[in-house]
Amino acid sequence: MKRLRPPPAPRPVKRLWRVALGQRARREGRGAEWVAALWLMAKGYRILGFRLKSRAGEIDILARRGRVLAVVEVKRRATLEGALAAVTGAQRERLLAAGRAVARGRRSLAGLDLRLDMVALAPGRFPRHLRGLSWD
Repeated sequence: MKRLRPPPAPRPVKRLWRVALGQRARREGRGAEWVAALWLMAKGYRILGFRLKSRAGEIDILARRGRVLAVVEVKRRATLEGALAAVTGAQRERLLAAGRAVARGRRSLAGLDLRLDMVALAPGRFPRHLRGLSWD
């Protein structure tokens, strides 16, 4: 005869709220990545991948245009200024290292010029594509 276990204790309300908020943020982030990808394709980029993971970090979008391999970070914030300020110097270094790791793993990407780009999104505004983020 099987022994019945008592039902698990309900999660605290605060935790459920946080889970729902995290799911919403993930969903909105994926939507922002699609908008950014469409914007890049309209500008002539070929999208090679979404959410590529390496030991160095995760690349939101990997795109190619001519001899340039662009590691694209997508940021969606309430204002464009907030989105532009959201990428730190350490994050830029990690993204560049992740781009190098992905390029090493694919022969077809060897010899391309690696560049770190960003697409900033804000409600009611057109996306803003920044090429070659500076390292300040």
